[in-house]
Amino acid sequence: MSFLARGSIARLAARNFSTSQRNNVKVCVLGASGGIGQPLSLLLKQHPGISYLSLYDIAHTPGVAADLSHINTGAQVKGFVGQDQLKAALEGIQIVVIPAGVPRKPGMTRDDLFNTNAGIVRDLATACAQVCPKAMLAIISNPVNSTVPIASEAFKKAGVYDPNRIFGVTTLDVVRANTFIAEAKGLDPVSLSVPVVGGHAGVTIIPLISRASPKVDFPQDQLEKLTKRIQDAGTEVVQAKAGSGSATLSMAFAGARFVFSLVSAIKGKPDVVECAYVKSDVGEAGFFSTPLLLGKNGLEKNLGLGKLSDFEAKLVAEAQDELKKSVQKGVEFANK
Repeated sequence: MSFLARGSIARLAARNFSTSQRNNVKVCVLGASGGIGQPLSLLLKQHPGISYLSLYDIAHTPGVAADLSHINTGAQVKGFVGQDQLKAALEGIQIVVIPAGVPRKPGMTRDDLFNTNAGIVRDLATACAQVCPKAMLAIISNPVNSTVPIASEAFKKAGVYDPNRIFGVTTLDVVRANTFIAEAKGLDPVSLSVPVVGGHAGVTIIPLISRASPKVDFPQDQLEKLTKRIQDAGTEVVQAKAGSGSATLSMAFAGARFVFSLVSAIKGKPDVVECAYVKSDVGEAGFFSTPLLLGKNGLEKNLGLGKLSDFEAKLVAEAQDELKKSVQKGVEFANK
């Protein structure tokens, strides 16, 4: 097995879709007018396996939808705006992507976003549970370590919880690991594949560089620096944007990659593997990101951690307390 999404977005979108397979998966983007939502929707509009793109936000979505609808690809686009149209946006949807929420600013951690984004994700997940409970949820809204448990609790309350259909999108950590390690070794980043496990914030982001394909080796000091850079890469972008936003374009790319993998899995493509943050017995927190085999009904098999180096095993152990706190914070919020 190998990670599906390697190469350009255009090549990823078109790969393995015969004429009979095209134009028949319905996707909804909740938060489609935002800094992630707009470029993400643009990328999704290009996928030949997506027939319908539902765009929802609290403002501006009719304009975004009209703009995208002029692109000569097969997906029909429709915009929905405001709370009154949320349920209509979700009708008949098979994949829901949630980038809604506020972005990070300089000095903020992902956890600082909690008070605003937690309520947004809870309300959107509740609507999904009511309207499209069998849809795959791909949650981008930070802090992912907490928002995925929040969404899970919303589905439990509605009596429709299926842990195999709710994913925290940690693909950006994989994309960054591939990029940074390829740069360090002078490799083609398209051909490199590095699994990233744990969570999606700080020390919970654990790149398994010992499992890179093709294999790479680093001295310990460089290994530690690379790991730290991957963990802090989001802050690197926030600081570079100097108050104007966070990682939007790279997150849109990573989000599209994960959705493309879900589309492929729904259409029956075998051996679709992506890392994502899910309900899991790996670790102590109850949720954990590992490589996952995806299928028609979501998570088909959790591939687990596999063999770790001593350095990676230490990072996994050190991440447990932070993950447990984040999960508990999300569960407590959802059950207030």
